[in-house]
Amino acid sequence: MIFHFRDKFPQLQAFWDKYLPFQQRLQVPAKTILLNEGAVSKNYIFIEKGCVRAFFNNNGDDKTVQFFFENEGLTSFDSFVNNVPSMLTVETLEPSVVYLLPKPYVLQLTEELSREPEFVQMMLRMFAQRQTHYMEEFFSFIRDTPERRYQNLLDKRPHIVQRVPQHYIASYLGVSTVHLSRIKSKLTKGSPHF
Repeated sequence: MIFHFRDKFPQLQAFWDKYLPFQQRLQVPAKTILLNEGAVSKNYIFIEKGCVRAFFNNNGDDKTVQFFFENEGLTSFDSFVNNVPSMLTVETLEPSVVYLLPKPYVLQLTEELSREPEFVQMMLRMFAQRQTHYMEEFFSFIRDTPERRYQNLLDKRPHIVQRVPQHYIASYLGVSTVHLSRIKSKLTKGSPHF
C-alpha cells in the first residue's frame, strides 16, 4: 500500500520507521500460505525479498491471478476493507522475507498520512496503476490468445518467466502445462508472431 512508494516519496521513510515495530517480519520458505481463501484478511503484506502468488481454487484446480515481487505490497483488498472472506489464497513461491502490518495500524497510518501533502494524489496514482494493470490483464484474457499472453509476459514482465515455475505460469495464462510447452516450443523455433 504505502511502503513500496517510499523510494519515490522520501517523506514516507519516517512513517516506515515509525510503523516498523508494529510489523511482523517473517522469513518463510517457499509454499508458505500468508492468507487462506475464505479467511478474513487482517494484514497488509509487504515483500522485502521473494515471490508471492495470489490464486483461488476452482473445483480443486488452482487458478493463479497475480504474482508479486520485491518492494510490492498486497492484501485481499475486499476482504481487508470489508471484513469479508478472502476470495484468494496468498502463497510464497520462493523463500521470502515479508512484513505483515495488522489492519488497525494500517488504518492509523492511513489517517496520519491523510494529513501529508500529496498523499491523496499518491494513493490515486497507485489505485489507477493497479486498476489499469488489472483491466489490461482482463482485456488480454478475453482478446488475446494464450500465445499472445505468453509473448506479452516475455516482452513486458520477463522476470515472471525467469522466476516463476512453469506450472504456475500455465495456470496464470489459463492453459495446461503441455499447452505452455507447445507455446514455448513454437517461440523457440521462430514461428510467426501470434
